[in-house]
Order: sequence, then structure tokens, then C-alpha cells
Amino acid sequence: MIIVTGGAGFIGSNLIKYLNQNGYHDITIVDNVGSTIKFENLTDIHFTDYIHKNDLWKVIDNYTDDIEAIIHLGACSNTMVQDFEYLIENNFHYSQKLWNYCTDNKIKFVYASSAATYGDSSNGFSDDHQKIFSLKPLNPYGLSKHLFDTWCLKHKQNPPFWAGLKFFNVYGPNEFHKGKMASMALQSINQIKSTNSLKLFKSNDPSIKDGDQVRDFIYVEDVIKVIFYFLTNDIKSGIYNLGTGKPESFNKLAHTIMDALDISGKINYIEIPDSIKGKFQNMTNANMSKLRSVGYKDDFNNLDTGIRKYINEIQIGNR
Repeated sequence: MIIVTGGAGFIGSNLIKYLNQNGYHDITIVDNVGSTIKFENLTDIHFTDYIHKNDLWKVIDNYTDDIEAIIHLGACSNTMVQDFEYLIENNFHYSQKLWNYCTDNKIKFVYASSAATYGDSSNGFSDDHQKIFSLKPLNPYGLSKHLFDTWCLKHKQNPPFWAGLKFFNVYGPNEFHKGKMASMALQSINQIKSTNSLKLFKSNDPSIKDGDQVRDFIYVEDVIKVIFYFLTNDIKSGIYNLGTGKPESFNKLAHTIMDALDISGKINYIEIPDSIKGKFQNMTNANMSKLRSVGYKDDFNNLDTGIRKYINEIQIGNR
């Protein structure tokens, strides 16, 4: 059995679909779907059980002998949340419990970290373990993820295999439920389709032109293939970046979407609201050398290919 926390979410549901395609069907989802439209992500995947995240600790001992791995993707990923106590309990303490459970029962553990831990990029984007301790996230969400990364690195009692994957700017099907926290790619696609234009924040750095802020955009297909690689190969435990290593500008994203939709649109640059100034990165750029060093050889979708795949999925009804 594989347990996937956040299994009804964006990356989790894509991962389960990929696991199904590769012969894995004994999967238990741990999540908090409630009455949201996120349930739609469960309609075309195969799993054996669903457990509310708050009920997991009441029943997990019933599963212990059957669990092969826990893939921990569940978290509050809203970068605008300011309730630090909530983020610590949900993103940090819950993750610690899973780590300790996997350690005690010798179960593989793979969890989602985030590029938000890198802060303003002044310390670079290296996943070298010693450099991770010097990172300074820009928002409470990033800090909650950073605290767990550093806790894992300092912990002396570990699962038999563990990996923390620093997801960069992931986009793709099944994120329709995320609203304002959906990827920049999806929000841009929707805006361009409805208005034939796109609003982008002006640069807040005099050395960067408007729209030349860059992100390491990675298509969700590539993310789940890497997770599967970690599940099925003998890899050195640790924290790994998961981007493409080839960042693209906001302007490039806009023009790529317009070309894919065959729309001659316009880009309008607007001021950054005071409420979010200084809380978001002007650049993300994953150093991918560590992942390559452990044998991962597949190429990643470039932005043009990924966006076209995504738009095609949207057009056939896979939101």
C-alpha cells in the first residue's frame, strides 16, 4: 500500500493517476476535501480508501504492516496565509508525525518542500544540505516548509529512505480548484482566453524590466515522474530541487500562451499592491545537478511544450 496525503489535490491526484498507470492500485488517500469541488479530482483515479487528515492517527496502526511508502503532499500551500500557528501545526508538526511514524516502522517517506524556502534568491537555489540552513523565506508558508527541511536534516533517527522535493513553479491539470493559488500558467490562460490580454505586475527591481521577472516553470507530468523515480529506485536520501533548471520570464509565458491559443493579445503592466510587496520572488531557478547525479535522465518539458499539453488537456475537459 502507498499512502498519499493531499491525494485529492493538484499534484497528488496526478501522481495517483500515474501510479495507477504503472500498476499501483492499493492506495489510501489522506486529505480534507470537505464540500469543495476538489472531489472531481477523485473521479478518474483508483484508490482503496480515503481518510480525513485529522482521522489518520486514529486508524494508521491498522495499516502499518501493509504500507510500502508515504508520499506526503498535503499542506496549506497558500502563500498569503499569515496565521503562523496554523501553518506550523498543519505543515510542520503534521509532517514531523509522519516522519516519526515512517522512522519507527521502516517505511519510505517522500515529502513536498517548496522553492518558496529560497526567499529572495540572495543565497542562490542550491539544494546542497549545508546551504539550506542559510535560507530566508519571504512569507510564513515558505518558513513552515523551511523549518521542516532543516528539522529533517538535523534529525538523527530517519526513515530507511526519505526525500524532500523542493517543487518549483508547478502547473498542469487538476489545479482548477485552487482559485487565486492556482499556478501563474492557469491564471494567465484563463485571463487571456476571456480578455485577449494579460495583466502582469511591474518589476519592483530597477535592474529588471517589467515582465522580465523569471520563474522555473515545471509541468506536473515531470514532477510525478520524478516522484515515481524516487519510489522505485535506490536513491540517496536527502533534499532535492525539482524544477527544470531553465527559468522563463513572465513575458515569455504570456507570449507562449497567446501563441498556443492563437490569440493576438496585449500585455498590461500594473503596480504591485503594497500588501504583497517584498513577499514574492523575482526569480526562481532550480539547480538540478543533484537530481542528475542520482541517475535521473529524463528530459523535462520546456515551457512551450508544457503549455501546449496543458491547454490541450483543458480543451478536452481535464481542468
